[in-house]
Amino acid sequence: MAAQLRLINGELNYGRFYFCIMKISAAVTIAVTVIMLAACHDNSKKEVAANGTLNTVYPAYITELKYGVQQQPDNNTLRVKFAMALDSLGEYNNAFKQIDTAVTKDTGNNVLWIKRGNIAEDVGDTMAAMYSYAKALHIYETPDALLWLAKLYAETKSPRALLIASRIKALALGKQYDAHSAYVAGVYYARTGKKEEALEEFDECIGYNYTYMEAYVEKGMVYFDNKQYKDALDVFQFAATVNSLNADAYYYQAKCYEALQKKDSAIQKYQQSLNLNKGLKEAHDGLKRLGAE
Repeated sequence: MAAQLRLINGELNYGRFYFCIMKISAAVTIAVTVIMLAACHDNSKKEVAANGTLNTVYPAYITELKYGVQQQPDNNTLRVKFAMALDSLGEYNNAFKQIDTAVTKDTGNNVLWIKRGNIAEDVGDTMAAMYSYAKALHIYETPDALLWLAKLYAETKSPRALLIASRIKALALGKQYDAHSAYVAGVYYARTGKKEEALEEFDECIGYNYTYMEAYVEKGMVYFDNKQYKDALDVFQFAATVNSLNADAYYYQAKCYEALQKKDSAIQKYQQSLNLNKGLKEAHDGLKRLGAE
């Protein structure tokens, strides 16, 4: 992504893409569909066929979608539903292939590009995600897509994140978007080692939305990375009072206790995080380090 993002006559210029932010209406947002299917709660399973090959066995609803796509390969609506259902199961690579096919059939659909960006992030392809969000914004500018792009810029230590965040805040879309903008700025400062600026932005984010758990985690990790384990622990403990069902709040408390060499407390918090999220691999790893699993 060699092209530079800069402000030109009130527009954000990203190479050939112009993000005319001032056109964005506060009422216009993209609602990315999250498929919540009871039939999909169980992850896909693997079965060994008679010839010795490993086959993926999907829940019934996913199998129906797969069959529908096979019978109607030009039905983009079905293909997108199939892609998002695969993504919900953690079948990210297969989901990406499906959404790529859908985008190829309808390159002017900004929602498809946004979904492609979402899945690309799940796949772990940051460049593909950034490109997808930029394409979506070129077709139709939305504050949500701008924020997704800005978050990736922040994670990759690009100052473009600050430019987009400040412009979105200037739109005065409400406290939630102000919180998002501050969070993006905080992540950028945290990744670039600017501790005080990062803490200030995360505090601002929490001021706009005190339930913003990601901001608590990032704030605590700023202290943790600076070996201020007690300060970090205070943040994570407070986060747990804000949302007692958030597994991360307990997992990061456990990390602090482990760093403080308080083994019993660390084990307790790792176990508490697993009670809320049994798939939290890092918590299992922590218990193994401490000889408790």
